[in-house]
Amino acid sequence: MQTVSKEQFVYSFSKDNSHALKVPSGSTIVMETWDCFRNQIQSEQTTVSSIDWEQINPATGPIYVEGAKPGDLLKVHIDAIELGEQGLMAAGPGLGVMGHRLDAMQFKLIPIKDGKAIFNDKLHLPLNPMIGVIGVAPEDEAVPCGTPGPHGGNMDTKLITTGATLYLPVFQEGALFGLGDVHAAMGDGEIGVTGIEIPAKVTVTLEVLSGQSIPYPFLENGEGISSIVSKETLDEAAKSAVEIMIDALLPHMDMSLPELVMLCSAAGQSQISQIVDPLMTARFFMPWSVLDVYGVNLFKPANI
Repeated sequence: MQTVSKEQFVYSFSKDNSHALKVPSGSTIVMETWDCFRNQIQSEQTTVSSIDWEQINPATGPIYVEGAKPGDLLKVHIDAIELGEQGLMAAGPGLGVMGHRLDAMQFKLIPIKDGKAIFNDKLHLPLNPMIGVIGVAPEDEAVPCGTPGPHGGNMDTKLITTGATLYLPVFQEGALFGLGDVHAAMGDGEIGVTGIEIPAKVTVTLEVLSGQSIPYPFLENGEGISSIVSKETLDEAAKSAVEIMIDALLPHMDMSLPELVMLCSAAGQSQISQIVDPLMTARFFMPWSVLDVYGVNLFKPANI
């Protein structure tokens, strides 16, 4: 199994990035990652002026996947997430939903012990390791790793975790896949602009699905399927995620559009991923308990 070192990273998803590794479809790779601050903060007394703010949200990679062409899908199965021993959070002026009420930057180091995040002496939080930044090179100009979009990027979606499968639209030859910004725990919304940021090792299996296309990422897990959309406003993202899901399901369901709309209203869930990045991210979820009745399989095996 090949490993991509955290020393091989980019700060934007771009067709112009030189690949760190070239692999055939179906390969399993270990990717080491920095935390979102590139491990610059090792003390709660770190001063804002000592941080290089150009070194934020590095993504390990990119990986060139042989056979991936524009219009294909990249299937990313998340096999494992191995967390570091210490996480970090931050809050401060202008950051997140409450930044307008904060006067100074504050950092908090959070040890990871016995499967818990030690928030303080009284409170040990359960872990939900997840990947904040994950994506491919976009169709047009470079997109900073901190910004989400059709290519993936900083979607900050807590469902992107061990056992899940993410489907990304391919815009460039080789896809140019990368990931970073792992969190030991994060709630929907990431309202303070950080989850528990942490270095990690992520194991993924990358497979090209040819002859299929999607406008935005989709995710499958043991519960169901989610469409994940990023837009300028949360309203736009949420509404678009619904429409994209319905358009994807309609050819596979033996029902009219009005009936499918009613089904999604009865059984689907509009969910928030994050509300603090340059674009807002929402998702629409449909459970297997409904989809299995119709034998829905949106993503066929690779044929390249």
